[in-house]
Amino acid sequence: MLYPMFLMVVLTCIVATIAVKARISSVKNKQVSAKYFQLMEGSEVPEIITKTTRNFNNQFEIPVLFYVVATLYIIFGLESSFANAIAWSFVVFRFAHSYIHLTYNNIIHRMLTFWLSFLCVLILWINLLIQKV
Repeated sequence: MLYPMFLMVVLTCIVATIAVKARISSVKNKQVSAKYFQLMEGSEVPEIITKTTRNFNNQFEIPVLFYVVATLYIIFGLESSFANAIAWSFVVFRFAHSYIHLTYNNIIHRMLTFWLSFLCVLILWINLLIQKV
């Protein structure tokens, strides 16, 4: 579980870097004022700012449930090939979700990867409960 968790941290860092670069570029190109970023309101912003900011925020929603359940697997010493496969699937779906969101942003593809990652977390939680009862 540690390696999938680490890769999720890497994804969060990648998205954060992309978001920061988009913000700096937008300010340099005078598409948005630096003052906008004080409260994140007040003017129209380029789509890339909205997408990267929302994707970064997404890294602290469903993935938080993953971090908690993965940590519990580690604490309880419940390593299994099934749980590891589901954890890796979660990571793949989250990377796909971010890629889709930050590139061509097809809502159906994005929704599918979101729900598949959500399902992975739900399966991990149910499996944890079954193993601990």
